[in-house]
Amino acid sequence: MANKIFMIITFIGVPLSVIGSFMHWPSILLFAIYCLTIIALSSFMGRATESLAIVAGPRIGGLLNATFGNAVELIISVFALRAGLVGVVLASLTGSVLGNLLLVAGLSFFIGGLKFKRQRFNVYDARHNSGLLVFAVILAFVIPEVFSMTMNKNETLTLSVGISIILIILYLAALLFKLVTHRGVYQHMNETEHHEEETPEWSKGVAIGVLAVATICVAYISEHLVHTFETVAEQFGWSELFIGIIIVAIVGNAAEHASAVLMAVKNKMDIAVEIAIGSTLQVAMFVAPLLVLISLFLPNSMPLVFTLPELIAMITAVLLTIALSNDGETNWFEGATLLAAYVIMGIGFYLL
Repeated sequence: MANKIFMIITFIGVPLSVIGSFMHWPSILLFAIYCLTIIALSSFMGRATESLAIVAGPRIGGLLNATFGNAVELIISVFALRAGLVGVVLASLTGSVLGNLLLVAGLSFFIGGLKFKRQRFNVYDARHNSGLLVFAVILAFVIPEVFSMTMNKNETLTLSVGISIILIILYLAALLFKLVTHRGVYQHMNETEHHEEETPEWSKGVAIGVLAVATICVAYISEHLVHTFETVAEQFGWSELFIGIIIVAIVGNAAEHASAVLMAVKNKMDIAVEIAIGSTLQVAMFVAPLLVLISLFLPNSMPLVFTLPELIAMITAVLLTIALSNDGETNWFEGATLLAAYVIMGIGFYLL
């Protein structure tokens, strides 16, 4: 049912996006069309990636998911950087961390917990991810903020580039660790629980074609979406921070949000948790540093320096998630706690 709805939105939304941009329709209308169309296109990208992962096997599949898991947000952020909206990009990265850890995990725990009183997932995987979250979000994001207080702009950017390179290297090492050298330790639960042969939705050729076309469409629409931000902010009284943290983050990760909740309802909590926390690690250790490096070739470079409210929000989200997930079990009340934290932060950023 959901796939049919996304298909209808895509076939209507893509032509409307092109026609609307050429005919200069009102920015508010275009903003709504662009957001809905990108969400629908991201679902096609997710399905194509999943099909390729099944065909290529778990190791290559893991790399594909790492590459395309946050592709939509990465594309939007590149165009926002090119337009000079550095604040929006940093805010969208913050929004992805908060959205994945609090909104996605919260909804998964809450809705899954309403159906099952007690849900379990791989505790060793959770503890491994906890260490990476502390390193990537708390250590790597806080250091540039603290050191930038006594540095000039060029020195701060140099520090950000150095940290970005280290984050990407460690992220690739983490993939090697989980998918190759220690694959049996961190995937044995999933393999024992799901022995049935998976059938890909699309063949390899069709999946690659869908992925290519969807990526091109997202790139085109994202470029135009960025140009509506200023008008939308003025009309609704939204700050640049709120647009990045709430709107861009939700639009860029909508398909992943839905997938995680669906997995939780099916009691596949290993997958649901991996989507929520794994996607956060992708953002912090791959997407954010990659954007810093890409910005070096654009008119406006982006140091890895967040505002104090953004940093405190991300640190709080990480600590709360670790406290609730390190036992390898969850329930609806823990989900409600995460959702409450997300709402509190959303209100705070709206009023800033």
